[in-house]
Amino acid sequence: MSDNSKSQDKAKKAGTSKGLVIVCIVAVVIIAVLIGIIVVMMNSSKSNENVTVEDSGENEKRPVLLTEDNIDDMADEILNQSEPEGVPMSYQVTMNSTWEFEDGETASRNAYVANSENNETPVYFDVIRNDTQEVIYQSPVIPLGMDLEDIVLDVDLDAGNYECTLVYHLLDEDQNTLTTVNMWLMVKVEN
Repeated sequence: MSDNSKSQDKAKKAGTSKGLVIVCIVAVVIIAVLIGIIVVMMNSSKSNENVTVEDSGENEKRPVLLTEDNIDDMADEILNQSEPEGVPMSYQVTMNSTWEFEDGETASRNAYVANSENNETPVYFDVIRNDTQEVIYQSPVIPLGMDLEDIVLDVDLDAGNYECTLVYHLLDEDQNTLTTVNMWLMVKVEN
């Protein structure tokens, strides 16, 4: 065998092993993303059940730590689970991340939240101060394709900047919460 054909064989083997490594990495990333989505969905649906440990008589089931030893078993378990009915798999957020108010009693000059026609369900949201956990605004239900402007806070805040969490509630036809989506929000009050 010539030196030229030996080097070609080595190059082919190196290319094949690099391709195999890339495929394995992509497969692990896809499995990890699927596991993450299902864990989030399971935790979200559990938080909506409002069942305490004392009421159920059972210990709360916790997610399992993903390791190299159990990744195949966990992937099989996830792939064999059925998708929860009626729970949207995605939600398109359309909003400003900073809301500005002249004072704590007037409508914001820029607060905007829309429920895109690309979404699957009506929504409502609550704005919660991160420092005190106080709910400072509760929206009405926003149907698909509609938006909300001229927002006036439910609480008269003093001048300052307030880090908040805007909690979207995705609803079924009876206005029961299917799942929630949390977004960071800065509320700025000038006077």
